[in-house]
Amino acid sequence: MPSKQDVKKNLFPSRKPGRRKQREKILGQKGVVLWLTGLSGSGKTTLALAVEQKLLGSGRLAYILDGDNIRGGLNSDLGFGNTDRSENIRRIAEVAALFADCGVVVITAFISPFRKDRDNAREIVGRKNFIEIFVDAPLNICENRDPKGLYRKVRKGLINNFTGISSPYEKPVSPDIVIRTDLLSLEEAAEAIMKHLRTKAMI
Repeated sequence: MPSKQDVKKNLFPSRKPGRRKQREKILGQKGVVLWLTGLSGSGKTTLALAVEQKLLGSGRLAYILDGDNIRGGLNSDLGFGNTDRSENIRRIAEVAALFADCGVVVITAFISPFRKDRDNAREIVGRKNFIEIFVDAPLNICENRDPKGLYRKVRKGLINNFTGISSPYEKPVSPDIVIRTDLLSLEEAAEAIMKHLRTKAMI
């Protein structure tokens, strides 16, 4: 069986220089990945939906990649051990990079607990096209919200290896944006991200 390196030697990507700029010109926007990271219950998906609605409402093409949706399809073969968590994020980053290459504003909502995996995602997407957004809320707030009932299951011993309790969450060191969902309204949080995109001339 050929090694991964041998396989890569025989790959010839069909992308042509300049095509991305053509697509971005047609759409009137830049392809970019908004990488929302934070604990379960911090508000990532809710915020992603709000930002997507603002972008679509302003005539921008946006698409959400969310943890539950991806794990139900593309990554349904992966578990929650550290190795599978890393592979989960790698695959998501590869998909997000393809969307961004099409000129789409991609909004990802994943816990992505490990810095090395988020750093790798940034390299896959490209540094200038990757915006790391730390959706920050204290653990007790996340646990009180518990929108999926996961924390209750953890406390009952029904779920193991849960980020923030029995598995670590490594906070971003220098995120591009920090959103405190316990201090900001949903509208304020979404607008902060939109303002960043406008300031960086992404939209």
